[in-house]
Formats: sequence, structure tokens, C-alpha cells
Amino acid sequence: MIRRLLALLFAFALSCAAMAQEAPASAPQNAEQFLASLQYQDGQVTLPGGIATLNLPAGFRYLNPADTERVLHDAWGNPPGNQTLGMIVPANATVLSDEGWGVIITYDKDGHVKDDDAATIDYAGLLKDMQASVNEDNEQRRKEGYRAMTLVGWAEPPAYDKAAHKLYWAKEFSAEGASVHTLNYNIRVLGREGVLVLNAVAGMNQIDSIKREMKQVTAFTDFTPGNRYADFNASTDKVAEYGLAALIAGGVAAKLGFFGKLLAILIAAKKLVILAVAAIGGWLFKLFGRRKEQRAAAQEAAQAHAHGAQAPASPVSLDKREDEASTGALDQPASPEAKPPTVSLDKD
Repeated sequence: MIRRLLALLFAFALSCAAMAQEAPASAPQNAEQFLASLQYQDGQVTLPGGIATLNLPAGFRYLNPADTERVLHDAWGNPPGNQTLGMIVPANATVLSDEGWGVIITYDKDGHVKDDDAATIDYAGLLKDMQASVNEDNEQRRKEGYRAMTLVGWAEPPAYDKAAHKLYWAKEFSAEGASVHTLNYNIRVLGREGVLVLNAVAGMNQIDSIKREMKQVTAFTDFTPGNRYADFNASTDKVAEYGLAALIAGGVAAKLGFFGKLLAILIAAKKLVILAVAAIGGWLFKLFGRRKEQRAAAQEAAQAHAHGAQAPASPVSLDKREDEASTGALDQPASPEAKPPTVSLDKD
């Protein structure tokens, strides 16, 4: 399945690049302008559709789906079109800093997930199955130009709060040739008709702070009245075809739409979001976009020369540092040693 999805990803990136040739150019922003344009919310936040609420403490802020898309695509180099309910970010770090990270929020309305298997799941056996699955796909990943991945193990073993109907776990991944391991932290909040999905990705060097912060995220996230787990009506509501073990192992991915499946591909390491996807998608966007800008600049220069005027100065763009004091370019170089963007695209 992953091999087919990777092929879809490649085709999708190419089509997006072709469309980018025809898209009108937007005014470039530098990093400071980009950060200033983000509309943060704090305190009590109701997610789109009224499905759930976030009771954010002082250390967290929320970005709506539109700004989340800008962060994921423009700042962190992911493909466009991510369908989210927004994201939670720490208040003490920007999305462009090395310390920055985010929790991507989505909702899977696949039905009411029964938690009958909570006490009987063999997490050690489940981990072995997941590791074998990752290893089986590595040969094909290499053939298609991707790094081989290794699921190192649980960064935090799965735990289920039966009273709150909240499931959380964390995985440690490594990418072939990369020195920095990836921490993939997952939270699932079970509801009446589906599952609220919260995912964060950071470097393993951030594990202590991420564990601490994600415990808070688990506590302040909940469904609204009428959408909670206890509101399930057996006579009218659909029951999901999977249980808690499938949520952890990745069974839900088979039931997601295209972007959900795309997100499932990218769980392994944030670095691959840059090395693989940006190399296919974001790089092509920039390549064609820059060629278009160069053609436009050449035309303007020719016109200016014809009228005896000087050509206008080039605008500042997000992928160009103007000086050493810059707050950081949004387009970071993709090298094995570079810190990956702190975004989770995991849809286990």
C-alpha cells in the first residue's frame, strides 16, 4: 500500500508543480513578516465544526486551519492541501525556531471506537509487527530514492486512560544516514462518532520537554457535549471497524482519504518531509516559481531599459537570508545534519 501511495505522492507533486507554473506570483515575505502574519488564539478555543474544545493554558497557542496550512507548506516544506482542524504550538518558541514544534489536529469520523481490547493488547508483540512492517518496505523505499527507516521502539509505551477515553504513545524512528532520531508523539481522544487525532513530531533530543508538554495537551483537549464518548447511541451511531490496537498500529490509515494516506507515509522522520516530499514537491514549486520570476524580472528589466528607467529591486523572499540577524529563512537546506521541521504528519 505504501508503495502505491508513494507513487501517488510523486504524481501529485508533479501535477502541483505544473499548476504552479500558471499560478499568479504572490508578494514574497521575509521570516519576520511571516511570523507577524500568523493569527494566534489562546484561552478557550472551539475547533472548526464545534466538534471539540481546547482549554489552552498560558504556555500554548492555537493556529486556525488556514494558518496551519501556511506553516506546514510555506514554513516546513510539506505539500499543500493538508486538511486539518488547526494546530497547537508552544507560546515560548516560534514555528521557525529550532525549539519550535506543533501538534497537528485532525478528526477521523469513522465511527465509535470500542475500547474493549484496552486491557488485552500485547504491546510488545504489536511493536514487533510494526517494526517488521517498516523493514519490509525499506527495499522499495530505496528503489524509489527514499531513505530506509527503522522503528527503533517505543519512546513512550502506549497508555489508555479508560475514564477519559484518551490514548497516547510515542515512537522513536531513525532514518538511514541521519544522526538525529525522530520522536513521533501520538494522542487519540475517542468520541461519539470518531477519533480526535493529535500528532507531534520532534527530535529525540526534545523528548523530555515534549513528553511533559503533551501530557498537558492530553488534559486540555476534549469533545464538546453531544460528541463525547459517553454520548454514543447504539441504536443510531455507527461503530468503527477497528479497536485501540489498530489505532496504534496504523489500521486507520487504510480508511483515510488521499491526504490522510499521504500523512501516513510521512510519519517516519521529519527529515524525509524535506528530503523526499520537498525534493519532489516543494523543490519543484520553487524551481518553476523561480523560473517564472526570472522570466518576469527579465521582461521588466527589458521594458525598463527601453524606457530609460532602472529595474526594480528584487523583493525579499522567505528562502533568502538578508543578513545574519535574520530570524530564519522558511526554506531550510535539506542536509542529513539539519534539524527536521517539527511537524507531525502521522495518521497512524
